[in-house]
Amino acid sequence: MAIVELTDQNFVYETKVGTVLVDFWAPWCGPCKMIAPVLVELNDELGENLRIGKVNVDHHPEITSRFDVMSIPTLILFKDGKVVEKISGYPPKEELLKLVKPYL
Repeated sequence: MAIVELTDQNFVYETKVGTVLVDFWAPWCGPCKMIAPVLVELNDELGENLRIGKVNVDHHPEITSRFDVMSIPTLILFKDGKVVEKISGYPPKEELLKLVKPYL
C-alpha cells in the first residue's frame, strides 16, 4: 500500500480504521528527510497491516496543533482512530518496529 499524504479533508477517514503511523514532517527538515526511507521500508515490510501517512506541518497547521506536535519529525501511531503512541525525533527502524508491532 502506498504512503498517503494526509490533509485536513482526509485525515479522519484515513486514520479511523486499523493501525496507521502518521509522520508529521516538512520539506526543509533534515531529520524528516532521513526518516523518509525508513518509512518506505516499513511500508514495504508491513504494508498489509500498517498504513503510513504523512502530514506536511507547513500546509496543515490545524492537524499539527490538534495533536500537539511541537517538533518534527514526530510520529504518531493511531489504532482505530485513537492515538496509542507518539515519538519525536529520528528513531532507528528497530525502535519503530517495536513501537508498531503490538498494534498490528
